[in-house]
Amino acid sequence: MNTEKTLVIVPTYNEAENIPALIERILAVLPDTHLLLVDDNSPDGTADLAERHFGEEPRFHLLRRTGRRGLGRSYQDGYRQSLAEGYHRVIQMDADFSHDPAYLPGLLQKAETADVVIGSRYCAEGGVRDWPLHRQWLSRFANRYVQAILGVTVRDATSGFRCYRNRALDLIPLDDILSDGYAFQVEMTYRARQAGLQIIETPIIFTERRHGKSKISRRVILEAILLPWRLRLFCHAGVKTQVATAKRA
Repeated sequence: MNTEKTLVIVPTYNEAENIPALIERILAVLPDTHLLLVDDNSPDGTADLAERHFGEEPRFHLLRRTGRRGLGRSYQDGYRQSLAEGYHRVIQMDADFSHDPAYLPGLLQKAETADVVIGSRYCAEGGVRDWPLHRQWLSRFANRYVQAILGVTVRDATSGFRCYRNRALDLIPLDDILSDGYAFQVEMTYRARQAGLQIIETPIIFTERRHGKSKISRRVILEAILLPWRLRLFCHAGVKTQVATAKRA
């Protein structure tokens, strides 16, 4: 019997229309798993609604963030809590049903032999549903852009549906993360590769959100454009400095 503890982290901001059904579905698909909702002080009462529905459920946990908003910050706070509480595997996913909970058992199975498992739209048998062509082109271009600048071979480095083993989160320097928007996924992929971790992709079908609005803004897009160059300049420089210091020693 596998006794490893698993935590599913779901960051939220104004997801009241989706969150009760999503939490219920996740806990049904993975009955032995805990779920951490990391809410970014949602004005629509997402956290209060989830607490009313699941406050008595021992597998449900709620982290209310009150500082500066950001997807990356929410995940980092969730990761730190998972490490402090001794979880062995951490799954992250969106709150809008674009990531189907039916894929969760498969992610966990793949994580038995890999440090990082990415639910990929762009590996064999992966794909997207209900996206207009311009969204598909933009997403594919973003991944090729990352591959060209950072040399990352992962086909879907921008995917937010993934599983980390605790070893991976221990080795990735969370305090050094540069991004806080959707580019966070790219940075975590890059830093996992730099740490020598084994990364594999497993196919998913990504579906357009059921309710609510996308959180992508101009600021988020600008960060995504600039981040690969920042990582290439600063992280590569840091690696070279470490190598040079080691040789002198």
